[in-house]
Amino acid sequence: MKTEFEFDPAFTLMTAHLSPGEQLKVEPGAMVAQSSSVEMKSGMSGGFFKGLKKMAFGGESFILNTYTAGPAGGWVSLAPSAPGDIGSFDLAPGENLFMQGGAFIASTANVETDTKFQGMKGFFSGESVFFLKASTSEGAGTVFYTSYGALKEIEVAGEEIVVDTGHVVAFTDGVSYSVGKVGGLGSALVGGEGFVLKFNGNGKVWIQTRDFSALAARLIPFMPTPSN
Repeated sequence: MKTEFEFDPAFTLMTAHLSPGEQLKVEPGAMVAQSSSVEMKSGMSGGFFKGLKKMAFGGESFILNTYTAGPAGGWVSLAPSAPGDIGSFDLAPGENLFMQGGAFIASTANVETDTKFQGMKGFFSGESVFFLKASTSEGAGTVFYTSYGALKEIEVAGEEIVVDTGHVVAFTDGVSYSVGKVGGLGSALVGGEGFVLKFNGNGKVWIQTRDFSALAARLIPFMPTPSN
């Protein structure tokens, strides 16, 4: 599948060029435009119970749209709901990519997604206690993920990498993490920093340059309040 990216990294538009009969699974609402030769069908994301679990715990939609190119091929253009970038990762059979809830936007037809419980440490991370796991058991596949703001890839190779929880987008197999704080309790109260994820091992981590929760905190003082 040939893909092209325009207007990155702040307002990225991705266009997937599909060969005849080729399919692309897409998060609902992400399609911007398509050729008339491409057919779209909606279906449950991995079956009823798996789709329900991903919606409840992984921050993903219960429904996925599948775009299939006709005999002449076709194209589909996608964009994230928030200003940001789109990245891609090529999965080998048996390999996993872990994403924060809401990061998934599309994948090739053979990629499956499921939720992965973080364990008790997830309750203290300040983010979702579930990650979304993308994998494939039938040949190589590609998963596409989105960010709020620009994406940056960080190589983890023995040295510990510390990332604010609101800026983590995705990470690969071979990377382990623990939840911690920058400084002590006083630093958290005065310095404005909260929980972080400390990554170790060997692999890659993708971070985003903006944080939704920080934006929400900025906007709260300007929100209207109910009148008595």
